[in-house]
Formats: sequence, C-alpha cells, structure tokens
Amino acid sequence: MKMELVPPERKEVIDHLMQFYLYDFTSYLDMDVTSNGKFNAYPDLYTYLNNRDGRFAYLITCLNNPAGFALIEQLQNPLEGDYYMTEFFIMKKYRRSGLGTWAANELFEHYKGNWKVTQVSNNTTAQAFWQKVISAYTRGDFIQKTRSDNGNLSQYFKS
Repeated sequence: MKMELVPPERKEVIDHLMQFYLYDFTSYLDMDVTSNGKFNAYPDLYTYLNNRDGRFAYLITCLNNPAGFALIEQLQNPLEGDYYMTEFFIMKKYRRSGLGTWAANELFEHYKGNWKVTQVSNNTTAQAFWQKVISAYTRGDFIQKTRSDNGNLSQYFKS
C-alpha cells in the first residue's frame, strides 16, 4: 500500500479514476454521462492536482496499481474545521481489504487538526465506513451532524 501527493506525471490517473468514482455516485445522485460517454469533469480537479489554494490530491496504490484517491481541502472557516475530506475513493476490487481504513488514517495523521468528513444522505455504505473508521481512530470522540436541508451526514473530530 502506498499513498502520495499525485506526482506531475501521474495526474491523469486521478482524472481517469474520477470516472469510476462518478459512476459509483449514479447510485445516489441523478447523474448522467455526456454525449461522449464520459461524466463531466470534476469541478476544480486541477486545483487539487496542482496542490494549490490549500487543496491536495493523493493517489492511493496497491502493489503499484492505482487503487483510489483522496482529495483534501484546507478549510478557511474554523467553525467547520481545518481539513475537509472532499472526496475519497477506493476501487471496488480493493474495498474491504483495509486499504481505505489505512489511507484515511494516514491522512488524519499527516494533517493534524480538526476534520470534517461528509457523506450524501442515501449513501449508507459510505456512512457506515466513515463512522467505523472515525470511531476507531478517535476512540469514539467525534460529533456527527445531519444537515436539515439535504440530509447529508458529517462527522467532526480532531486528529
């Protein structure tokens, strides 16, 4: 297992994996591909890929194969936290292998501070994953909130 800030020569890997990530989201959000058969580009992806404006893109690999990614944002509103897990994706082949838990913990350890992690309201699989990972990481010391406008769930904790 390995995780690194996306090196310049591997930026397109995140862009390609993003298509799988967006495909997974069609189970939870009303999304369609464009006429060329691809999803629209993820907004501001290149800001993350260039590690600018407090945004960072990590490539997660397993046995040197791309296995997922994480997009982290340094927040400007201290009431929301210091860091936000903007997006987190592990390919289905590697799920339930411990890779996602390992990667999340590595990021929490690297970016010390107050975190916010959010899941869409009907993605119960992601909610269960993050509740388990964050609960184990913090030994149960986290706060969970549900937004009243869309039902999205967020966990807040300190790393």
